[in-house]
Amino acid sequence: MFDKIMAAQQQAEEIKKRLDTVSVFGEVEGGAIRVTATANKAVTSIEINDDFFKSADKEELEELLLTAINKALAQADQVSASEMQAATKSMLGGLGGMFGS
Repeated sequence: MFDKIMAAQQQAEEIKKRLDTVSVFGEVEGGAIRVTATANKAVTSIEINDDFFKSADKEELEELLLTAINKALAQADQVSASEMQAATKSMLGGLGGMFGS
């Protein structure tokens, strides 16, 4: 049983490392602002189109930036949940023998 728990912990660490390599994006205004993050919710870059930046006011820029970040983080949640769901199915399949299944 201990071996299966250790294997599950190792698999969780592998998933976390894999999620660090998956990029997700949030865009607004047709790509005027683009936020890139990892599936572990670490923002890695923010790109703002020069023309949009010159014409936008501070409040508009802040609001759209928040929207783009939230879109990227929501996508990160979806990717992470999918990975965890797949891993859980795999782990439960492997743990089935522990419960007499």
